Amino acid sequence: MEYSDKFLKDILTCTKRVAIVGVSDNPVRASYFVARYLSLRNFEIVPVNPKLAGQRLFGATVVGELSQIEGPVDMLDIFRRSEAVPQIVDDGLAHLEGLRTIWMQIGVQHAQAAQVAQERGLDVVQNRCPKIEYQRLFGELRMGGFATGVISSKL
Repeated sequence: MEYSDKFLKDILTCTKRVAIVGVSDNPVRASYFVARYLSLRNFEIVPVNPKLAGQRLFGATVVGELSQIEGPVDMLDIFRRSEAVPQIVDDGLAHLEGLRTIWMQIGVQHAQAAQVAQERGLDVVQNRCPKIEYQRLFGELRMGGFATGVISSKL
């Protein structure tokens, strides 16, 4: 899927609070380091993982399911297999106040769930990583793909 830089940048600029479904507490897992990176960029992270419910990650208490999230969420970032996406999208649409974007991580896509979300007026991104796109669009990448300056010393 192709997305314009403006489309992706607009999403990342307007998003303040992100529910990350499938977040891990293992620092070598993508769902952990993407969540950590976004938290260091001043996104408020709402970690979602039933196996970690009640623990604290990125300054927030992990919830077991989307229906337990209080307050508005701008973006739902999905770190689950593609076949799990329809239920996650349905739950997000049913329970997340203010939801504007469904973001499916690299390797995650589901055309029917994307269509359902788009028909409800949401932006949908599939098979992309918000960390990578943020770095690319906001000038944090150099040759070799390393973050620059202070950023790399924090990660």
